[in-house]
Amino acid sequence: MAITVYPVTGLPLIEPGDDLPALITERFEIDDGDVLCLASSVYSKAHGHLRDLREIVPSPRAVAIAGRTGEDPRFIQVVLDQSEELLLEYPFVLSVLSHGHIGVRAGVDQSNVAGDQVIVLPPDPMGAAEELRGAIEAKTGRRIGVIVTDTCGRAFRRGQTGHAIGWAGLTAIRDFRGDSDLFGHELKITEEAVVDECAGFANLVMGESNAGVPAVVIRGLPPWRGHDDLYWHEGEDLIRAALCAHSPVEPLR
Repeated sequence: MAITVYPVTGLPLIEPGDDLPALITERFEIDDGDVLCLASSVYSKAHGHLRDLREIVPSPRAVAIAGRTGEDPRFIQVVLDQSEELLLEYPFVLSVLSHGHIGVRAGVDQSNVAGDQVIVLPPDPMGAAEELRGAIEAKTGRRIGVIVTDTCGRAFRRGQTGHAIGWAGLTAIRDFRGDSDLFGHELKITEEAVVDECAGFANLVMGESNAGVPAVVIRGLPPWRGHDDLYWHEGEDLIRAALCAHSPVEPLR
C-alpha cells in the first residue's frame, strides 16, 4: 500500500463569496478515490462565517471569563455565542458545539484574517463536506471523499494536530471488531479514527502560521469497513464526565 499526499498550491487568499470547488479543481487534477482535506477556516472565510469584534457587545459573563483568562471580552462573547455548552471556563474555555465537536474556545480563530475579524467554525461541518464533495464531483466526474479539518489539542498530550469536524464520501471509523489478529485472537474494541488520521497528516502538509496551503489531497487510501459514530454518546465520555463532576459550569442558556 502506498499513500501519497499532495498540497493544492497556488490558491489565493480566500475571500467571502469565493468558489472553493472551482479554485481547487483549477489547480489540481482530482482522481477517483481521492480524499480532499480542507481547512475549516478557509471554508468559513469563503462562506462568510466571520464576526467583527468591533460590533460585539460582551455580556457580563463574557467579561467575567475574560477577566480570568486575560482575553478580549468581545472574543469570549463570540466563543459563548458559538457554544452549546461549556465544559471549562478557566484556564481556557472548552466548548461543546451544536454539531458535536468539542474544542478550545469553540474553534473561534483570529489568525490569518484581517483587522478585528474572527473566524468561526462552519455551523454544519458535515453539510459543508457534502456540499464540497457534490460540487467537485459535478465539476470533475470523479468520486471523492472530503474532510473538513480543524486544528485541536488532545487530552493528556502537548501540541495540536488536525482533527476532522466534517466528512463526506467516506466513513469516519474503520471498525476492526470481529477481525482476528496475527495470532487468531478476536479484536473486540479496536476502532480506528481514519478521518482524524487523514486530518492530522493533512495538517502536517498544510502547516500553520503563514504556510498558505489550506487544501490537501490524499491519494491511495484503501477501502475500509466502518461507521460514522465518531463522537462519544452521552454517558460514554469519561473525560467529559470527570470535567463536569470536578468543575461544574453554569449552563449557558
